[in-house]
Amino acid sequence: MSQSVPSIKDVARLAGVSAGTVSNVFSGNRPVTPELAAKVREAAQRIGYQPDRAASQLRAGKARVIGVLVPELTNPFFTSLIAAIEAAAAEDGFDILVASSGGYAESEAARLATLLAWKPAGVVIVPSGDELPFRAALDRANVPFVLVDRVPEDFDGDAVQADNEEAGRQAARHLIELGHREVVVVASSLKLRNIRERCASIEKTFLAQGRRAPALIELGFSFETATERLAIFMRQDERPTAFLALTNFATLGVLATLQKWDIEVPDDVSVLGFDDYSWMQAVSPPLTAIRQPLEEMGRQAWRLLSRRIADRAAAPMQARLACRLVRRRSTAPPSGEKGSPADATREAPDEVSRA
Repeated sequence: MSQSVPSIKDVARLAGVSAGTVSNVFSGNRPVTPELAAKVREAAQRIGYQPDRAASQLRAGKARVIGVLVPELTNPFFTSLIAAIEAAAAEDGFDILVASSGGYAESEAARLATLLAWKPAGVVIVPSGDELPFRAALDRANVPFVLVDRVPEDFDGDAVQADNEEAGRQAARHLIELGHREVVVVASSLKLRNIRERCASIEKTFLAQGRRAPALIELGFSFETATERLAIFMRQDERPTAFLALTNFATLGVLATLQKWDIEVPDDVSVLGFDDYSWMQAVSPPLTAIRQPLEEMGRQAWRLLSRRIADRAAAPMQARLACRLVRRRSTAPPSGEKGSPADATREAPDEVSRA
């Protein structure tokens, strides 16, 4: 025979207090003495009682939950960002609801509608593209929101993003210092502003140094498409001395392709990746990468959203956060130029350059 779920009345009976006192302990609506609060929490723990936060928030007329909408949950960039937002919001007593759009505008609108049905206090959104067709729905619902990572040029609200232009400059300068002239930039899609900014900055930096602008390959958003397009490129007669991948997904695509073609890194070709995850240090050789400040992006997103929740009339704020170049052994001078002064950058196993 199954046991019934413990109720607030069960906790009150065991603790010897009223149901109202138990409710106040878990909702915080009214102050309760530390002694009584401890007694109630001990009783709740003994019988396995879990407060229904959604119900209590609806009764109080104030939701302490926020929605987070991202393009996909298989990308570690987005899951790491969600974790950072959750940790920051939890410090202020807020929970999060998460949804993913799959990178499609139609799904994005549907997932957002689902989140809004929960009456969140606010929403953090990583858009699927540069267009914001969902903004009208947010305005109608009068729900505060913050954009993260992908921010349209003319957006006039609260937003957090990496300094993509400086990140592109750091990556380009590193390869130029090593002596690379034949470089291929590997991107997801130029339809995204952050990718366009990285590409433009890389090209500008190469041209300013009297170098030819790097070639560009757009991989799309699936691993199959990425490896297919890279395979077509690898069949060409001329090959680069370095690949510069602008997302962690692009980095994986490049590494998988090079492995298939038995091309050694960095002896045959250097690889500079984007986003710095643990696996990038575990592969051989460890990858040089541009590290985005993911934890800080999450904290800033929550800071701006909580500010907007508290004051709807506050002036919009937008933050651009610095990225860092982490030098490891996947980048080296082109074959035939070993021993050049720039080769010294390979010696430190994990040397970080700040923007």
